[in-house]
Amino acid sequence: MGRQAGIKKASIVSIGNEVVSGRAVDTNAAYIARRLTAVGVPVVSGYTAVDELDAIKRTLNLAVGDADIVVISGGLGPTEDDLTRQALADFLGVELVLHEDLLATVRGFFDRRGAPMPARNASQAHVPAGAAAIENPIGTAPGIEARKGGVVLFAVPGVPTEMEHMVETSVLPRVRQIAQSQAVVAKRLKCFGAGESTIAEVLGDAMQRGRNPLVNCTVHAGVITLEVVATADNADLAEQMAVTQEMALRSALGTLVYGVEDQTLAEVVGRRLAETGQTLAVAESCTGGLVAKLITDVPGSSRYFLCGWVTYSDGAKSRELGVPPAIIATHGAVSGEVAAAMAQGARRGAATDFGIGITGIAGPSGGTEHKPVGLVYIAVSSRNGTDTSRHIFSQDRSLVRLRAAQTALNLLRLKLGI
Repeated sequence: MGRQAGIKKASIVSIGNEVVSGRAVDTNAAYIARRLTAVGVPVVSGYTAVDELDAIKRTLNLAVGDADIVVISGGLGPTEDDLTRQALADFLGVELVLHEDLLATVRGFFDRRGAPMPARNASQAHVPAGAAAIENPIGTAPGIEARKGGVVLFAVPGVPTEMEHMVETSVLPRVRQIAQSQAVVAKRLKCFGAGESTIAEVLGDAMQRGRNPLVNCTVHAGVITLEVVATADNADLAEQMAVTQEMALRSALGTLVYGVEDQTLAEVVGRRLAETGQTLAVAESCTGGLVAKLITDVPGSSRYFLCGWVTYSDGAKSRELGVPPAIIATHGAVSGEVAAAMAQGARRGAATDFGIGITGIAGPSGGTEHKPVGLVYIAVSSRNGTDTSRHIFSQDRSLVRLRAAQTALNLLRLKLGI
């Protein structure tokens, strides 16, 4: 997002070797980003830095170049690797100053627990000259509020409970003052049935960086999430901008859009089945019951999901679903003909409106030149006939199974006219 006159933007800096190395998941940054967006400040960048003075200073320089507000998480503890306060002082070009009132507060924290204060904790009573301390009533590390030119920087502890309390009680009220005349509205569209590059091509310059509204794109297991972020001087205008952009995306993408926000394919399909009073049964081979799991993860799915079969062997396919052995012998267990017979057998056996059949090779072995690993046939049967499709999914076994299950739900969605 390009710089717009009057629009305040934020950057988040996470400090800690454990975050950079991946030993700890950076949930703090996600929390801070959600809360900043909720008060009308878009987050335009996020950085991580190891526990080294030069690395932290370089990262702060990048963040200040991006934004008007920088929120720093981590590195305010009492140990030798907690360097945020010193790095911030160096970055500001000032000395650390001992605050006697903060020292008394830290000492009181230990006194209330009947323990002497370790000498190391005295470091937490130091704040860069000219900066203000942020109260931390549930821990020993006060936060810091400082300025660098026109940028306001907040440093909070990395302990999630302390961070969240300080963000809510101290940081966000100040952020509201700084950005009191602006608003951010974010909307998300969920898409399935095309790759990220295909969707980007369809949308053209709608995903161009620097636009407002901005359109972001993330992908997971074939589900593409388009996030529309509109920033304006007031909430009504931001909402109008976001809605207009959402409508344009829907018009361009058509049936590729299946839902909004955090909706899953199983939720969308289930809601339509419940609304129309229709029912479903599934017959699975390579997915091992994953389609049934996704469906029954949705509360209230008993209204429309009657039962499922996991028929892994050829004999089970014939015995449980009535798949003719001759079809398996002629076409193989992994074939469109068998998938169709499985879907029809499930629908017939459970007396449902819809039946899904899936058979394939999830890997990592078992593939051939003509039937490679990742080959999956999916069939959806209804009173209007049976539609069968062939797919080849790449990557590992778990992703092949998940993509197959998601695709089966999407094919049912399209058959339901959603």
